[in-house]
Amino acid sequence: MKKRKMPIWIKVILGVIGALLFVVVGYLLYLLISYKRLPDEIKLVINPPKNGTVLEMAETDKEYSIITNNLGFGAYTPDFSFFMDGGKSSVAESKESVVATINGAADMVYKMEPDFALFQEVDLDSTRSYHVNQYDMLADTFDTYTSNFAVNYDSAFLFYPFLEPHGKSKSSLATFSKYEMTSALRRSLPISTSFSKFFDLDRCYSITRIPVEGGKELCLYNVHLSAYGNSDEIRAGQIGMLCGDMKADYEKGNYVICGGDFNHDLKNKEFDPENEYSWAYPFPREMLPENF
Repeated sequence: MKKRKMPIWIKVILGVIGALLFVVVGYLLYLLISYKRLPDEIKLVINPPKNGTVLEMAETDKEYSIITNNLGFGAYTPDFSFFMDGGKSSVAESKESVVATINGAADMVYKMEPDFALFQEVDLDSTRSYHVNQYDMLADTFDTYTSNFAVNYDSAFLFYPFLEPHGKSKSSLATFSKYEMTSALRRSLPISTSFSKFFDLDRCYSITRIPVEGGKELCLYNVHLSAYGNSDEIRAGQIGMLCGDMKADYEKGNYVICGGDFNHDLKNKEFDPENEYSWAYPFPREMLPENF
């Protein structure tokens, strides 16, 4: 007897299912093969002022100003809503919008004439921000400052949302100073070690050391902690590590300032009991070392 031919519509359905399985398996293999973590304790390059300004040493008994600003990878125009916050957008509106937003933020901070400036979500080469190197843009504006940047995460291509993938992200923390820097270090924060690590971003903080008259150092900690529902264990591990390093510097007699994006609600209910916490987890002030 002759075998009955499979109907064409079944062949089409099986072909579509096979193609989808191929794409899914291929993407999972890509995540497995490309997964990597940046090593801990990376020494950062100190970049001198672009205009050749000769920098002075910081002093004691003098008032200085410091500003911190999350640039939001140049995407946050007034109508932008991020998909991981329940919004609609996964990439910036356009390359021109990214350039305008970064220049606007840089000019705003520069006009305040801070002695030190800490920036987060400074993209270096990301799909979401049209591969604009935002650190170079900041360095052009802050051309009288010395600076460094620490790569916070260099992620694999995120194929989600499907109609407008977030893509590959290489983002950094950038620190600028009107005063001499002697060294800077990137510290890797603990993140998930389960399967979710393939979808979790690297996190870090940088420690920039600025010599102060008298032999001590001003230690600027620039941080961007994890968000979006990480476990209590990871949250405690990140803050515990950060506090441990700050405490060690303080006990050496150095001056320590930490700023950045903590991805926590920093309101203090002890002083503001009527103020409800937002979506963010309350910052565990009890974990801070003494004198902080």
